[in-house]
Amino acid sequence: MGGAALSWNIIDDIRLMWSLPSMLNAFRAGTVVAILAAIVGWYMVVRRQSFAGHTLSVVGFPGAAAAVYLGIGVAYGYFAFCLVAALVIALARSRSAMRVEADGAVVGTVNAFALAAGLLFIALYKGYLNGTTDLLFGSVLGITVGQVVGLIVTAVVVLVALAVIGRPLLFASVDSALARSRGVPTRALDIAFLVLLGITVAEVSQVTGALLVFALLALPAATSQQLTARPGRGLVISVGLALATVWLALTGTFFSSYPVGFWLTTIAFGFYVIAAGYRKVVR
Repeated sequence: MGGAALSWNIIDDIRLMWSLPSMLNAFRAGTVVAILAAIVGWYMVVRRQSFAGHTLSVVGFPGAAAAVYLGIGVAYGYFAFCLVAALVIALARSRSAMRVEADGAVVGTVNAFALAAGLLFIALYKGYLNGTTDLLFGSVLGITVGQVVGLIVTAVVVLVALAVIGRPLLFASVDSALARSRGVPTRALDIAFLVLLGITVAEVSQVTGALLVFALLALPAATSQQLTARPGRGLVISVGLALATVWLALTGTFFSSYPVGFWLTTIAFGFYVIAAGYRKVVR
């Protein structure tokens, strides 16, 4: 892993890469989280809740640090803290005329508290916490078959729930006032989506780490919206970009000395720059 010789025979290179169980599990897990992050992230960008998504990704760090301090599985920390933070943000959202500013203040408060809590748990841990970098930036080599199965189950649950509420959620995202007047339960949908977003962040963080999950949530979705405004086509493009980003990032990591986080963010940002440039040229 890292610095393997790249040849002109692409098929042999892929066989070499996938001959390692750790890389095979990384590709399996990466595929699952890419699909989930792309779909949920598309709704997140449409609903203009990117700041909330970023905050939930930050919350994953103290959750994982707390799990290490308590001696339990890191996944429990990710899910517990992300779900609680999602509920806090959802229930504290303001209905006033200054909704955007009030919501930003609530999300920013949760963000700051999460960072402080993460530093606290690291300070309280008396042992040698050599996995801090993994908590922040992920560790693709440590993924097991059991974790892959758990990721698949969680992703299926989230995607099924999103499919059930998808149409009214899109209506409420585009025009919440009109949706509310037509009897759409916008408040319940808001809470439900933030919970699904929290679960998604907790799942993706297990692969990308707490700091890089937002790149996979936001960039493919934002890139697809540079190319099309159609919901169905946008979701397909978002998933395709996320899969390409993860697969290319893992391949780049295997055949170079650079970490997966560098490749992940660079490739995702590169796709966005290309899409934005293409849109300007077309206009």
